[in-house]
Amino acid sequence: MANKKKAKKTRPSGATAVAPQAPPKADAPAKMTTKQYEREMRVLQGELVALQEWVKATGAKICVVFEGLDSAGKGGTIQRITERTSPRVFKHVALPAPTQREQSQLYIQRYIGHFPAAGEVVIFDRSWYNRAGVERVLGYCTPEQTERFLEQAPAVEKAMVDTGIILIKYWLNVSVEEQTRRLRNRIDDPRKVWKLSPTDLLSYRRHFDYCRARDAMFAATDTAWAPWFVVDNDVKKRGRLNIISHLLSQVPYTPLPPQDVKMPRKPARRGYVEPALPLRRIPTPF
Repeated sequence: MANKKKAKKTRPSGATAVAPQAPPKADAPAKMTTKQYEREMRVLQGELVALQEWVKATGAKICVVFEGLDSAGKGGTIQRITERTSPRVFKHVALPAPTQREQSQLYIQRYIGHFPAAGEVVIFDRSWYNRAGVERVLGYCTPEQTERFLEQAPAVEKAMVDTGIILIKYWLNVSVEEQTRRLRNRIDDPRKVWKLSPTDLLSYRRHFDYCRARDAMFAATDTAWAPWFVVDNDVKKRGRLNIISHLLSQVPYTPLPPQDVKMPRKPARRGYVEPALPLRRIPTPF
């Protein structure tokens, strides 16, 4: 029997060849759409409001510390946490460089004044851990000062927890490749250029020195009463959702019963007539 030749496959006229695509990595999560992200964020922000009302009602004190490499996503995460909450309850603290007077004080002294009182959630965008990170790497303090800080920090945090403060510490990781992309984006985007400082660019070149400093910090200050929680934050959307979800899980809050709120009747004019005053109204180009 004669062997049959296999028919040669042909493409329709005008069609182009499509290169085979490599299958996605098994451990890589599917890309999250903006719609999915906003849907999940809406639910979590509703829970943050529930947490806020519980904090106000019970007088709880919560302190959240955000540390990490430059451009690791600390600011954006804090923005989404505070976006729908009251600034009277959720307080965002980002201190500038210390003044000459503050430099002569006990190192942690200028932070203590911002610790939460009853009914407050204080979020530190960088904190007393500057001494174990940027100050150590860039030579703003001596090695002896860093070692003294690492010895004292656990005791200070133990005192915080013993007085009823719920202390939660996050370290945000970012890869060199993603950090490079984000810093370049800050250079090119006029909306983000304010985030870029000479320290950021200097810190970028010292990426692995920061990693070494972080490792030493973890070894000294990752305690039973104030552990560190590490976030791999190359994907900002997932990182923000994961952080907020974890933050909510760390506080034993109970949502308060919903209030029975009814919309009142629309206001009556009762003879009011708007006077013809020479008001300066803004232009309306939009």
